[in-house]
Amino acid sequence: MDAFHNAKLHANRTLSPKMHNLDSIHNMNTIHLGEGRLEVICGPMFSGKTEELLRRVRRAIIAHQPTLLIKPATDTRYAVNEIVSHDKNAMPSKVVSKSKDILESLDVGGRSALVIAIDEAQFFDDDLPDVCNELANRGLRVIVAGLDLDFTGKPFGAMPTLLALAEEVTKLHSVCVETGRDAHFSHRIAGGVDTVELGEKDRYVPLARHAFVAFRAPKKATDSGTDG
Repeated sequence: MDAFHNAKLHANRTLSPKMHNLDSIHNMNTIHLGEGRLEVICGPMFSGKTEELLRRVRRAIIAHQPTLLIKPATDTRYAVNEIVSHDKNAMPSKVVSKSKDILESLDVGGRSALVIAIDEAQFFDDDLPDVCNELANRGLRVIVAGLDLDFTGKPFGAMPTLLALAEEVTKLHSVCVETGRDAHFSHRIAGGVDTVELGEKDRYVPLARHAFVAFRAPKKATDSGTDG
């Protein structure tokens, strides 16, 4: 018993300097703003991604954390300078044209932002993952929301890379308009063939996989002739 006690004391003495070294590292402010992290919220249209983003932002503001909302200049559906959910909940946001502009937009009322929330990530350029990674490495909490799949069912923009880099991924689902089941896909019912086309329920509907596959299947030509 004494031997075990002595070994435990020796282990504690051995580990203590290392623990103090770790404490001193934090005291030296090598991590200036806290524990950086990247959170990604994804899913089809009408699944509540923006609403979830705004919910997390509201909690950060309640905690008195300087928080900045970012949206792409291409998203003009509801308001120019606000992030607005499909339920019409809105919060003021900063509009940027390029991902790297975010790095120059970190001031929140004279304080440096601790939380960066980015909506409609799929509309940003390919630099967004590097920008988010840099911010997280600086110690910021970065929350990103966006469509993970385009209207053809393929990974959308920079979202696959963001999903791979994230510490936390929240995948939401909508309700399939055909079956009432969980919907994972955004099916375009009107418009052109460009990957990026802004629209709401007049252009897109959420579908479950089998319904999406059925709608995307090539339509067979009907035989209008008569048998001879």
